[in-house]
Amino acid sequence: MFEDLGVKDAFASITGQALLKAILVVVIASLITVAVQKVLPRVAEKLGGKPRLYLLASVPLLRLLIIFATIVIVVPILVEPSFENMVAIFGALALALGFAFKDYANSLIAGIVTLYEMPYRPGDWIEVGGQYGEVRAIGTRAAEIVTPDDTVVIIPHNKLWNSLIANGNDGTDNLMCVADFHLEANHDVGRVRELLRDVAFTSPRTKTWQPVLVIVFNKPWGMHYRLKAYPFDPKEQFQFISELTARGSAELARQGVKFVSVPVSVG
Repeated sequence: MFEDLGVKDAFASITGQALLKAILVVVIASLITVAVQKVLPRVAEKLGGKPRLYLLASVPLLRLLIIFATIVIVVPILVEPSFENMVAIFGALALALGFAFKDYANSLIAGIVTLYEMPYRPGDWIEVGGQYGEVRAIGTRAAEIVTPDDTVVIIPHNKLWNSLIANGNDGTDNLMCVADFHLEANHDVGRVRELLRDVAFTSPRTKTWQPVLVIVFNKPWGMHYRLKAYPFDPKEQFQFISELTARGSAELARQGVKFVSVPVSVG
């Protein structure tokens, strides 16, 4: 089958010297890729904010460019760059990927779509298939996220085709956090909303220039309050929510507002 594509003729001109040159190019490209993956994230951590997110997002794109450049350089070294030879080589490569690496090729294609559409980037907080965490790295086949419990989860890019992806900050350093309060109905709603807003505005972690909202819902069992605010750093979201919950609960108790247990629905 591969003979029909002309692959044998295409590789007939490979010499030992050409093979050594190709190996040297691959080694150099590998070293550059490792340097990019090691150095840029460290630099990004020192920058913080939006520059950190932009620099982290450039890592998978640079890796893809290095791989593409390596292929462009290596193929002409090994094979005479004629039209017939190029068709034979890339035809055989596509055929091999189609038969042997169907799922892997699917993830690779989805990875390219990911780099173009950017539904998530390194530094984003996403939820896919019930797993929530920060995107640590984006490879050619899969993305790595780190959960709040410090567990690394590998998510193949082909999840793009059939899964909902929730992105909390979408390439920015703005991530809304929500603290919930379940209270008895007999209280001054306006006073409670003002109190919870003060709790958020007086927190040293709050971006006070971003909206701080207190949403209230009337429920059969009482009143449900949701305090929404933005922390300075998305990585502090859980400490931030804990602080808002603890300080808000203490202030409400001081004002004599009583909490209520939410009934668990069955079925």
